[in-house]
Amino acid sequence: MGERSLLLLFVLGCAFGAIRASEGEADPLYITCTNQCEKTGTLQDVSIQHCQVSSDSLLPNNPWYKQEPLYLRWKELNCKSECRYHCILQRENERESLGLRPVKYHGRWPFKRVFVFQEPLSAVLSALTLLIHFNGWLSFVLLLYYKLPLRPASGRTYYEFTGLWHIHGLLSMNAWFWSAIYHSSVSDLTEKLYHSSNAALVGYSLILAVLRTFNVKDEASRVMVAAPLLAFLTTHILYLNFYELDYGLNMKVCLAIGIAQMLLWAVWSVVTRHPSSIKLWVIAIGATLAVLLEISDFPPYKGYVDAHSLTHAIVLPLSFLWWSFVKDDAEFRTAALTKKMSFTAGFCTP
Repeated sequence: MGERSLLLLFVLGCAFGAIRASEGEADPLYITCTNQCEKTGTLQDVSIQHCQVSSDSLLPNNPWYKQEPLYLRWKELNCKSECRYHCILQRENERESLGLRPVKYHGRWPFKRVFVFQEPLSAVLSALTLLIHFNGWLSFVLLLYYKLPLRPASGRTYYEFTGLWHIHGLLSMNAWFWSAIYHSSVSDLTEKLYHSSNAALVGYSLILAVLRTFNVKDEASRVMVAAPLLAFLTTHILYLNFYELDYGLNMKVCLAIGIAQMLLWAVWSVVTRHPSSIKLWVIAIGATLAVLLEISDFPPYKGYVDAHSLTHAIVLPLSFLWWSFVKDDAEFRTAALTKKMSFTAGFCTP
C-alpha cells in the first residue's frame, strides 16, 4: 500500500497532464504578443536571443557550422518557446495589475525560470527524491549482503524478493531522474521520457505487489504472473511513444493499475499483520494529503511554488519511510527463514 501511495502521485501527474487546452493561449493579447515577438525578435526592450538566428540556419541540409547548437535544439530554447515565456510573463504582469488571477498557458501554470530550470522547485525536489531512492536502495543492498546472514551453500540472501526490489529501485531512480529533467526542461522528448518512465514504474509495481502480497516464490509462477502484465505495459509504452501520446488513455491505465495495487497492499497489511504495517499506513495518510494538495492545483506563489511542487516536498520523507519498510520486510523474512532452518536442522540432528 505504501508503494502504491507514492506511485499514485505519478498517476496524478498523468491525470493533470491530460488537460491541454487552457485559457491563457486563447487570449488575443497573448497571441498577438507571441506573433509579433517571433517576427521581430524583440519584446518591448527585450531582445530574444534565439530569434536572431537566420531561418537558413534551421534548414536540415545546411552544414553543421550553420546549424543552431544541438543542446539548444534539444532543450527547445528556440524563438517560439522564448517568445512564449516572455509573453506569458508580460501578460501575467498585466493581469496582476488589473487584479486578475493567473491562468494556465498550454496546459501549464506560468512559472519564473531560475537559470535554465523551467520549474525550479519541482526539479530540485525531484532530484532530492532521486537521491533518497538511491540512498534507500544502497542501504537495502548493504543490509542484505553485509549485515544479514547469507545462505551457506550458495551465498545468496534468504530474502526471496531481493531481485524484485533491485529492479524496483532502479526503475524508481529512473522515474525520478526523468521527473527532474522534465521539470527542468519541458519538451516533447522529456515529456515522453517522463511519462514512459512513470508508466514503467507504475506497471512494474503492480507486478511486485502481486508477487509480494501473494508470496509467490517459484520462478515459473512469477513468470506466468509477470508475462501478461509486462506485455501489456510494453505495448502501452510503445503506443505512447510511437503512435500517440494519449494523455487520457495514459490516465485511465495509471488509475486502473493504481487502484489494483492500493487494494492489494491494503488487504495484505491487514491480513498479515506485518510488524511494519504502521509505516504503510503513515505513508498512505501522507500520500492522501499529497493527493488532495495536488488536486487543489493552485497557481504558483510568486511564480515558483505551486501545488505540484509542494506534493514533491511531501513525497520526500515518504520515500525515505518506504525504503525503511522494505528493509524491515527483508529483516523480518530473513529472521523467520533462519529460525525455521535452525529449528529444522536441530530437529533432524540425532
